[in-house]
Order: sequence, then structure tokens, then C-alpha cells
Amino acid sequence: MKPDVEFAVWASDRQQRTEAVLGTVLAGGTAAPALADAMRYATLGGGKRVRALLAYAAGELADANPLDVDPSAAAVELIHAYSLVHDDLPSMDDDLMRRGKPSCHVAFGEATALLAGDALQALAFGTLARSQVQPAAAVAILAEASGVAGMAAGQAIDLAATGSALSLDALETMHRHKTGALIGAAVELGARAGRADAATLAGLARYAAAAGLAFQVVDDILDVEGSTATLGKTAGKDAARGKPTYMTTLGLDAARERAAALRSEAHAALLPFGARARRLAEIADWIALRRH
Repeated sequence: MKPDVEFAVWASDRQQRTEAVLGTVLAGGTAAPALADAMRYATLGGGKRVRALLAYAAGELADANPLDVDPSAAAVELIHAYSLVHDDLPSMDDDLMRRGKPSCHVAFGEATALLAGDALQALAFGTLARSQVQPAAAVAILAEASGVAGMAAGQAIDLAATGSALSLDALETMHRHKTGALIGAAVELGARAGRADAATLAGLARYAAAAGLAFQVVDDILDVEGSTATLGKTAGKDAARGKPTYMTTLGLDAARERAAALRSEAHAALLPFGARARRLAEIADWIALRRH
């Protein structure tokens, strides 16, 4: 795409590219067709593809060939899809709707949904392992972001905190793991597909940390202010389950201020990169200003 293309056009192009790559990756599974159908159901045809967009945008900053970013973009989306399937299970958040349709366990049964999440996670690492750019390093980055040092830990903290109040520091520790770790991995993997030195990776890590928290702040606001129809998932579920959120910890006005401050932090981290960071800056704006 030309560098002057509007963000919406650029994002749509990358979203379609991600969908095509995921479609190819998910094309197998003839030995267990119901499981393969559940995996495709949970992954294809929905979602904002924020993590994939971040990978492609970081890749552009680092002069990466999009073909080299494709495995990373697919892998982070597969991990995200698996996490949503498991989060929606009755033993976790017990949500009946995801991306505007019945959750995977509602459509396919709890056992098949559990296996679909497991298989999506395995497929993510297999996709990265077969990539041409630093596959071992890429697998290690995604593993750390997904496991006990990242997303899984954040979910455990979230479950343990249900019904309790958290300080802002504790809340942000939870979300740096649950949401921010995979967003950080998406940015790092995209950048490593190109030419990114240590200083570049450090600056991008600061950007991703701010953007990841901003995403969660806005999510918490929308859970209260949005509708099920616009969100594509059950609105108000966090409050109904007694989950600590930015809304319960800060209130609406302060939560909005926190989102704006994090947006500014993300932009500040990108200043050394100049015009090369345009798409990452636009994604930060999109994250902080979105309405669904």
C-alpha cells in the first residue's frame, strides 16, 4: 500500500490479508472435522484484528516485507482467538456471545470448545515455528506473552479478584499481563520481522505498554456505556460478575482521562521514529477513541 493511504483503507487491507492468511492456516483438520469447524468458527469472520494490525504496522516501521510479518500476525490472532474461547467457558467468564454470534461452547459444546482453544494455541506456535524469520526467538516471545508470565497469569489474577476491589496499580498489573502482554508481543514480532535494533525495540515496547492499557481502559468504559448489539458481546457482564475494572476503580471521568493519558504516552514513545510510525500512531488513536 502507498504511504499516503488513509488509515481505514490501510487497516481494511491488512484485516483482509490477515483473514486470508488465517484461512490458509486453518484449512486442515480433516481427521476431526467438528473440531476444525469450531476452530474456524472461533477465529474467522470477526474481530478487529488489532494485534495483527499492530504487527503489520511495526513491521512497516522496521521495513519488513509483509510476507515475513504474515506468520506473526496469524499467530497472535490465533492466540487471541484461543483465549476468547477459553474465557467464554462456564468455568471462566461464562459468556454466551462473542463477536456478535453464540460463543464457541454454545455453538459446539463445552468439550469441543475446550479442545478448539487448545488446538488454536498449538497452531499458533506451529505457524511461528515454520516462519522464515527467527522462528525460535519468535516462539519464545509468544510463549512468554501467552503463559504464566503474561496472558494466562492475567486471567488468573482476574478470576481471583472477582468480587474484590483493586487499587489502580494492582488493576494495571493485571491488565499488563492479561491484555498488554499479547499486544506487546504483536508489536515486537512485527518489528523483528524487519530491521529493528535494541533501541527501536525498547521504544516500541513503551508504545505497546501504553497502547495495551488504553485498549483495556476503553474496553471497560464500553462494557458500561456500550450495548450488546454494538459490542458483539454481552454488555455489562463485568459489573454483573463483580469484576474490578477501570470504571469501578476510577469512575467514568477518571477512566476517560486515563485513556487519554495513555494515548499521549503511546504517541510520545513513537516520536523518535518520525513518519515511519504513522500507522502505529493511528492505531493508538483508534484504540483510544473507538466506540465498539
